[in-house]
Amino acid sequence: MTTTIPTRPIGRSGLRTGVLSLGSWHTYDRMDFADAVELVSTAVEHGITLFDVGVYGFRGMQPPVFTDVLFSAIVRAAGLARDSYLLSEKLWLEGYGEGGFRPQLENALFRVGADYADLVILGDLRRHDLQLRDLVLDLAGLTEAGLIRAWGVNNWSAAAIQALIDIAAEEGVPGPQVAQLKYSVARRSIPDGEPFARLFEQGLSMQASDVMEGGILAGNVSPGREVGRDPGGIRDRIVADVPAFAALAAELDTTPAQLAVAFTLTHPATATTLFGASRLEQLTSNLAAVDLVERVGAETLRARVEPFWADRGVVDPAGP
Repeated sequence: MTTTIPTRPIGRSGLRTGVLSLGSWHTYDRMDFADAVELVSTAVEHGITLFDVGVYGFRGMQPPVFTDVLFSAIVRAAGLARDSYLLSEKLWLEGYGEGGFRPQLENALFRVGADYADLVILGDLRRHDLQLRDLVLDLAGLTEAGLIRAWGVNNWSAAAIQALIDIAAEEGVPGPQVAQLKYSVARRSIPDGEPFARLFEQGLSMQASDVMEGGILAGNVSPGREVGRDPGGIRDRIVADVPAFAALAAELDTTPAQLAVAFTLTHPATATTLFGASRLEQLTSNLAAVDLVERVGAETLRARVEPFWADRGVVDPAGP
């Protein structure tokens, strides 16, 4: 197994991240505390340095989510210095109002016990009453104040991201550095399409997410937990493809989970692939995906999994 995973740049921010990163939606709150400390310590030891510990929801949200609060205790127990890892937070446009993003960010940092976030990701763009220039300038102010180091967006359209890039250039302030996108052997239309290719040419990076379709691609065709949205309504097709996908993994002498993660690393714009793990063996399995890319080769991997591309011709490559 890879001892230390490679690093890649996050856009043109000057930040570098391990090619794998850990997410925390209902993760640490499903684990024994000692196991969580071991998991995070092992991740950092092997070069996983980016942790998504965003606050999922607002005060009064039910059920309450505490995994980000637990993360603050985990890193203390693990003895991790703040400069040994990158902290990624979520900022929700539904919470953007008086004071901009700052009240929301300060609450998130308070919960996680940190003075700043290395990266913030703006949630889905569903509001039509916001001016993108206001968002760009607000984020520039947070950067200037030392509260964030870089920012990106989650599942925005190519046109909206291009608008952010153009506004930032006009204003002379930092623009988006990364787009968090659903990307898997099944969901490829947006990251592999021409509209986003033009963004990647301008230096935008991708953080691949939802890489196992909530565990379905790893073989759990009836997940007992919440699974993300299903753009294009293709989830039944993904489930139907699981046996053939598992057979391909066996042929390549790997596991379906490792094959799913390895595929995402073959995209040239991928800075890091985000996954969740609540057991140490899940973590070590995903680390082995890095070796799989090297052993089989990126082009061969992409060709072999192409039959599982379920959203081709179904989802608009320009994004939502």
